[in-house]
Amino acid sequence: MTPTRYAIYYVPDEGADWARFCTSWLGWDMIAAAPAPHPDVPGLPLPVEEITKTPRKYGLHATLKPPFRLAEGQDAAALETACATMAAGLSPFDLDGLSLQRLGSFLALQIEGDAAPMNALAATCVEALDAFRAPAPPEELERRRAAGLSAAQEDNLARWGYPYVMESFRFHVTLSGRLGKGDLAAVQAALDHALSPMLPAPFPIRDIALAGEAPDGRFHLIRRFPLGG
Repeated sequence: MTPTRYAIYYVPDEGADWARFCTSWLGWDMIAAAPAPHPDVPGLPLPVEEITKTPRKYGLHATLKPPFRLAEGQDAAALETACATMAAGLSPFDLDGLSLQRLGSFLALQIEGDAAPMNALAATCVEALDAFRAPAPPEELERRRAAGLSAAQEDNLARWGYPYVMESFRFHVTLSGRLGKGDLAAVQAALDHALSPMLPAPFPIRDIALAGEAPDGRFHLIRRFPLGG
């Protein structure tokens, strides 16, 4: 597979119970590059397949550097080398934990407690690897602006090709598409009941991952890079 775009993600350890559950919940295993059977979660107002249709193709992840096309003159081997070098110069860390939260009209896992170490990691990924990012095409920029951006988000879009980075970054592991208010509450209650006992506390961050988008739009794990080398 030659990826159409690349991204730097946090990808949970596939050995963790919560990661296995959430991978099945989404229905796409980006590590195995294969569909995953949905779990049976009582109390849902909609089928899991419908709830997770929008985020499915990305797999279980949190974005650190948003998807980008390779800049002219760059190649995948150089990108992997740069990722390894960057990660080796960073230290692993622990966060307090994760919890299921509403983020607008969708559901996501978010950090409990101090998120500053994760925010710093994401900012480093965005800046250190920016030479590999081709400029976003005008139509993509206009699509981003159509959502309505703050001044800081507009500056990010112009400088980094994406509005929700740097001070506008918010770590999240997306677990649903947009839901109506009634469905949102019911899905949150059912999913929280099934998932919360599995969530990590503390929440260890030991590596980052390079992912690639296949021509069909699904993301695949390419390689993990341990923090600290």
